[in-house]
Amino acid sequence: MTKNSAAVESLLSQDREQVLTEWRAELSAVGGLSTDAQGTEQLLESVLTGVRADGALDSFDDKAWEKVREFLSGLSRSRAAQGSTAADTSRFVLALKKPLFAGLQRKMGQEPAALVGALWEVSTLVDSMAQYTVTAYQRSREEIIARQQQELLELSTPVIKMWDGVLAVPMIGTLDSGRTQLVMEALLQRIVDTGSTIAIIDITGVPTVDTLVAQHLLKTVTAIRLMGAECIISGIRPQIAQTIVHLGIDLQGIITKATLADALAVALKRAGFVVTRGKPAAAVTPAAD
Repeated sequence: MTKNSAAVESLLSQDREQVLTEWRAELSAVGGLSTDAQGTEQLLESVLTGVRADGALDSFDDKAWEKVREFLSGLSRSRAAQGSTAADTSRFVLALKKPLFAGLQRKMGQEPAALVGALWEVSTLVDSMAQYTVTAYQRSREEIIARQQQELLELSTPVIKMWDGVLAVPMIGTLDSGRTQLVMEALLQRIVDTGSTIAIIDITGVPTVDTLVAQHLLKTVTAIRLMGAECIISGIRPQIAQTIVHLGIDLQGIITKATLADALAVALKRAGFVVTRGKPAAAVTPAAD
């Protein structure tokens, strides 16, 4: 263990409570950051473990600091899920500098040259820890965003059972490759689960149709047919119809309708159902008291 590491080990062992108190006070003074008592104790204990394992203060990638990295990763994930910013998470660590500097000055004040070296190594360590939290926070946020996007995609492409043997998928928003794949997988699985023979793809909520969107639709229709079901595309507005004609997209053999209601009527007829209008039900008069 180097002289500087020994000084830090001595400080965290003998003056632990004072360092914790000064750290929490610093956290309170810097923008009202959380003074999570358990978090400060756990991080300080992890740093002490790293020092005792002969971790170089200026080399945070050493195996000795693995426990500290694990703790900081968990801290960043937790704060990212709670909505804290990367800056807040980083400042939580950086606030540890002041009490460490003050403690080292108390212990090494009579050795100015040695004190400067120790302060530099401790500063490097804390900076590396803070930078690690930013990286871990960003990675956690990306994972959260990716998961939310996946959940939104699943919510925005529900497969609805319209009637016995008739399914419908209302498409809303831009249709890209990833979303088409999700729709295709969900729809084909529901066809298998329900034994449906007709699937309606409603594109009323799709703002524009270009060559790429048309190709995605044709791929979905082909997959549905391979499963032994028939496909109807509804929501063909006049503007979309003109676009399809101008692009030269061939929808021959695919039933298209202007509205979902029209598509459902065709689907019911092909499925052998007959829907008739009955007499309106008589109004129920509330009984007198």
